[in-house]
Amino acid sequence: MKLAVGLMTGSLGILSEALHSGLDLVAAAMTLVAVRISGQPADREHTYGHGKVENLSALFETVLLLVTCVWIIYEAIQRLFFKSVEVEASYWAFLTMGVSIVIDISRSRALARVAKKYDSQALEADALHFSTDIWSSTVVIIGLICVRAAEGLGLAWLVKADALAALAVAGIVVYVSLALGKRTVVALLDGVPAGLRDEIAHAANVPGVLEVKQVRVRRSGPEAFADLTVTVSRDTPLERAHDVASAVEASVRQVLHGTDVMVHVDPVRAEDEGILDAIRLLAAKMGLGTHSIRLYDVMGGLSVEMHLDVRDSLSVAEAHDLAARFESALRQSLPEVKRIVTHMEPAGDATATYRATLADERQALAELHAISVEMGLRCKPHEVTVRRVGGELALSFHCTVDGNAPITDAHTLTEQVERALRSRVPHLGRVVIHVEPPDTQES
Repeated sequence: MKLAVGLMTGSLGILSEALHSGLDLVAAAMTLVAVRISGQPADREHTYGHGKVENLSALFETVLLLVTCVWIIYEAIQRLFFKSVEVEASYWAFLTMGVSIVIDISRSRALARVAKKYDSQALEADALHFSTDIWSSTVVIIGLICVRAAEGLGLAWLVKADALAALAVAGIVVYVSLALGKRTVVALLDGVPAGLRDEIAHAANVPGVLEVKQVRVRRSGPEAFADLTVTVSRDTPLERAHDVASAVEASVRQVLHGTDVMVHVDPVRAEDEGILDAIRLLAAKMGLGTHSIRLYDVMGGLSVEMHLDVRDSLSVAEAHDLAARFESALRQSLPEVKRIVTHMEPAGDATATYRATLADERQALAELHAISVEMGLRCKPHEVTVRRVGGELALSFHCTVDGNAPITDAHTLTEQVERALRSRVPHLGRVVIHVEPPDTQES
C-alpha cells in the first residue's frame, strides 16, 4: 500500500516508509529464522546454546535500517536543494498511513508481550522497531498536511515539508538503530548492565561464604549463565560446602531468574582459625591422622609435639620421609612454630585379624576382672572382644563410668587399666577402651 500510494502521490515520506516497511519484512523473516535456531538446545559444538543467533539477527536488522536511512537522507537533500518533485497529498496517502499506524500499534504490542515472556532480544528489537514506526508514520502525515496547506494557502515553501518529514523519519530510524546496535554489540561481547555484577555478588554472600572472589555473567539469547568463585573456611566439611554452593545458586537465581549458575568453592584459612585446627587440616590434606597435639611456648616461639598415624604397611624410612614432609609443610604454613616433634605410630589399618583362642579370651577376661578388683576401679567392663593380629592380642571393651565425671579423669582411668593389662597379659598389642555413662549400658 505504501509503495503504490507513494508512487502515485510522489511523496518521499511515504516512499521512505514503504522502503522502511519492506526492510521490516526482511528483518521479521530473519527474526523468525533466528528465534527458531536460538531455541535449539546446546550441543557439543555450541555448549552455551544457540542464543547468540538472536543478537546477530538484531545486528543485521540494524545495518539494514542504517542503509535505508542513507538513501532517504540522500533523496531528501536532493528534493530540498537540487530538484523539484510534485507531491500529491491525496486521501489515499492519509488512509494508507493511518492503516500503517494501526498495524504498527497492534504488532508492536504483540511483539513486546512475547519478547517479555520469553526474554528474547530479537523480538524485543522488532517490538521497539515497530513502535518507532508509529512516530515516523505520524511525521509523514504531518508532512502531508503541510503539503495540503501549501496548496490551500499558497505557501510554496510548505511543499518542502514532505522532504523534511522524510528527514525526520530517517533521524528517528538512525537514533533507534544506533541504540539497538549498541545493545546488540554489548550482548555479543558478553557485556552486562552496570551494577548487575555487584548485585549478584551481594546475593551470593550467603551464610558460610567468606568472600565472593569472582563473578562472570554472559547471555546467550534468552539464556543467562553465571560463573562465581566463593571462598569458605577450609575446615568446612564437603557436604556443608556443597550446601553453601547450592544456597549461592538459589540466591543468584532470585536476581537473574532461570540463570544457569556454576559455583566454584575455594577453601581458605579463616581469620578465627586456631593453630590446632590448622595442624589437623594440614595433616588431613596429606592423608595423615593426628592426635595428642601439645603446644608449648619456648622463649617466644611455639614448640609442637603430636602423634602422627601412618599406614601399617610403611617401613620406618617411608614413615619418616612422610613425617618430614609434613613437618616441612607445617613450618611453611605456621612460621611461628620453631620446633616440631612427631611420634609416628601405626594407624591400625591391618585387616588380617583372627578370632583369638578360648585360652586367650579366658586369660584376658580373668586379668581384667582381677585389675578391677585389686585397683578398686569404678569401672564395669562389658562387651569384651579379644582378637589376634599377627603375633599379638588385640583387646577392646566398654567401660561404664560416672556420666558426670570429667573426660580427663575417664581418660586417666583407661590409661591405668591399659598399663595394668600390659603388665599382666603377654604379647598384648592394641587396646581400645570405650567409656560410657551407666544409662547407655542399660539402654
